[in-house]
Amino acid sequence: MKSNKYVEELNKKNATELNQELVAAKKELFNLRFQNATNQLDNTARIKDVRRNIARIQTVINAKAEA
Repeated sequence: MKSNKYVEELNKKNATELNQELVAAKKELFNLRFQNATNQLDNTARIKDVRRNIARIQTVINAKAEA
C-alpha cells in the first residue's frame, strides 16, 4: 500500500525533518481549503489525503517522543 511506504519514510526521518514536513502539509491543507472556498479546486479528495498525512506525521512524532 502507498500509505505504508509513506509511514516507513516518515519513520526514517528525525524530529526536525518531521516538523518541517508537518508545517509543509499544514500549509498545503490551508491552500487547498482556500482553493476549495473559491471554487478553484478540481480534486477535492486531495484535502482528505493531506489531512490523513498530517495525522500520520503527528502519530510518528508522538511515537518518537515516547521512545
